[in-house]
Amino acid sequence: MSPLRLSAALALTLSLATAALAACGARPATGPYRRLSIVASTDVYGDIAREIGGSAVDVRSLISSPNQDPHAYEANGHDELAIAKADVVIKNGGGYDDFMDTLLASAGSKAPTLDAVQLSGKSAASGGQLNEHVFYDFATVRKLVARLVTTLSAADPSYRSAFARNGVVFTAELSALERTEALIRRQSRGTGVLVTEPVPLYLLSACGLRNRTPAPFSAAVEAGTGVPPSVLRRTLGLLAARSVKLLVYNEQTAGPETHQVIAAARSHAIPIVGVTETLPPGRTYVAWMTRNLAAVRAALSTTV
Repeated sequence: MSPLRLSAALALTLSLATAALAACGARPATGPYRRLSIVASTDVYGDIAREIGGSAVDVRSLISSPNQDPHAYEANGHDELAIAKADVVIKNGGGYDDFMDTLLASAGSKAPTLDAVQLSGKSAASGGQLNEHVFYDFATVRKLVARLVTTLSAADPSYRSAFARNGVVFTAELSALERTEALIRRQSRGTGVLVTEPVPLYLLSACGLRNRTPAPFSAAVEAGTGVPPSVLRRTLGLLAARSVKLLVYNEQTAGPETHQVIAAARSHAIPIVGVTETLPPGRTYVAWMTRNLAAVRAALSTTV
């Protein structure tokens, strides 16, 4: 090939490569690339951010261990530094991860902050308390994903199309989870369920299950204040009378009262499902929720 033709061929190849990169939403290689920094309060939100941001983001989840309780987490200087440098911050809100508000204030962060509870539009029922565990509510997660796509696109427009595509894929996966909820709802609507804490209630409600847990019981277990004897007797009575067909407990905060209701459920052959507030090792958000729904469906299929 002549030098002239070789030069033209190389130019054409480079042109096509540049066009392909642009079509994928990648930045042109005109200088060092700095990924967007996202700080999330827990690995639940960290995983969602990673799914939407892809290779364009670096994500740090302040809580990523089942041994860490968001309600009692004590932030440190490394966390504050991460918040100060973050391009986007994601928190649960609703009193779940108040340490994030402290960090944002002390770091003087001006980064866009996505508050899942605020996005959910949920509020406490009259005379009741807000269930802040909105990551078990797929409608809320759908809103968070939409806001995350918008926020990341504003922070890095060169990846706008990639963020949008990732959002579409993730939303489709949420739709699949919602279809499973609808299937359980058709099969088990109105079935009574007992929970040790309100953690999974949004998911269980979407499955058509009726929460029959005495409110003082789950509130005391969640707060770690000890369950009054009369409330514990009433709760154990529901299991003895088989007024509930499923027990769902929080594996990460299993105290004495939780062990008592688990033992009672076993003695009365009532199925038991454990749930968590952070991602199990090696699981993505969608895989985690898929497993939760599969466990609930399997447990209900054994009831008579």
